[in-house]
Amino acid sequence: MTNFNGYASHEETEANGWVKFGMRLAVSAALHPFDYSKTLIQIGYEPIGARPGKSMLGRPIMLLPNIFQYAGHIKKVDGFYGCYRGLAPKLVGSVMSMVVSERVAEKLGLSDQESKDDSELTEEEKYVQFKNNLKRDIVLTVSGIVVSHPFHVISLRMMAQFVGREKIYNSILGSIVEIWNTEGIMGFFSGLIPKLLFDVACLVLTSSTVFMVDKYLIKDKVARSYNAGFTQFAFSSILYPLQVVSTCSSISGSRLMAGQPPIMPRYNNWVDCWNDLQSRRELKRGGSLFWRSQVVQSPIIATSAYAPLPKLARYQ
Repeated sequence: MTNFNGYASHEETEANGWVKFGMRLAVSAALHPFDYSKTLIQIGYEPIGARPGKSMLGRPIMLLPNIFQYAGHIKKVDGFYGCYRGLAPKLVGSVMSMVVSERVAEKLGLSDQESKDDSELTEEEKYVQFKNNLKRDIVLTVSGIVVSHPFHVISLRMMAQFVGREKIYNSILGSIVEIWNTEGIMGFFSGLIPKLLFDVACLVLTSSTVFMVDKYLIKDKVARSYNAGFTQFAFSSILYPLQVVSTCSSISGSRLMAGQPPIMPRYNNWVDCWNDLQSRRELKRGGSLFWRSQVVQSPIIATSAYAPLPKLARYQ
């Protein structure tokens, strides 16, 4: 029940928020093997050889394993539980992000307010509501990413151990000590800038575009929901190279084989990483997870075109 002061309704709203957050965590945990596979693809690790094939236009291409085949390979090597390596710091980072970002927003006077239906608002009120919501979302996004990024780096490096079969990042505490001793505090924030750029740019562009399109072109509520999803997907695809750069920058320079030459160059910063991947046309690595291919440059495929892959053995 809701009392006259509205405390019960506030508590109920907060409880519903945590329930939704818990469901998102559960979905994230269930899909982690695919996130694991995508991470390895983004850093350029291809343990399964490509096979000859043809594109829809009949052009000869080399077909790479899709996300399901990649996840199956990880399971074959490390077993079922091995598919969830890196999940623990990922979940801890998500909880930290949720808690801290909400507190930061409240401190800045940007507490969550129920959005009113557009039919109840004037054009000026709609703009004010959009501006306030966008400001709050930016604060939530930036503060959440900053506080959770050290755990994101640990999670990525736990997964990248699959390449060299290391056991350096086996626990959250041990990983913290490893990064602190080898790279200092800046190691916890490797790849932070491109990740911030991706999330904030995607948020601002998506929100602004949806607001303008809904205001001038789309009036139907169902169509608006589809428009929001499509717009977010479109901008995420355009900005995807920043994700690849962030992942590679987070691993480069570590003691892992995946972050060392010849598998990965030592990057001075994320711009250096961007320039290197751009020169090799690999900024879109992992962008397509179901239909993965590469164009055949010549009839002879040189085996030296890729860094030699280490022999894989099951974790002890």
